[in-house]
Amino acid sequence: MLHRMMRVDHAGEYGANRIYAGQMAVLGRTQISPLIQEMWDQEKQHLRKFNEILAENRVRPTLLLPLWNIAGFALGAGSALLGKEGAMACTVAVEESISEHYNSQIRTLMEKDPEKYTELLQLIKEFRDDEMEHHDQLIIEILVFALPFYVLLTHDPSLLQVPGYQLMKAIIQVGCKAAIYISERL
Repeated sequence: MLHRMMRVDHAGEYGANRIYAGQMAVLGRTQISPLIQEMWDQEKQHLRKFNEILAENRVRPTLLLPLWNIAGFALGAGSALLGKEGAMACTVAVEESISEHYNSQIRTLMEKDPEKYTELLQLIKEFRDDEMEHHDQLIIEILVFALPFYVLLTHDPSLLQVPGYQLMKAIIQVGCKAAIYISERL
């Protein structure tokens, strides 16, 4: 169980790094680049920590890292080619999926033995909170800069007007769930 968790969390942070790299390749000289860079820097710290954890526990990374390298960069660059709103919508969908995944892991560890897994629980909670912070930052960014004023009054993120947002979100989240499932096992 622990090896699967470590492997998939490492893969997720690796993929997130590649998504941000793709977004920066396209949007690196735009007004949104400081926000993307700030979030990417945090993901780099997460990846470094999971690299350490894998080494300390002698857990091999997923065999699919070369695929996640290409897929993550392509998703980041592809969403950024839709503009900053596309990049933000992509990141919101990914961060939501990752947060849900971390919550699931927290529940599992709490059910097993919370005292035994105190350190891992704390780390996963911290990283989950970082992912939710990215999610919330981008929702605010989208609401403030991409939507008409009436949407701000409703505070309903489901009204996001990014073209194709709901479809894009659904596709990305299915992809995230598939990547999680596969990375745990391979």
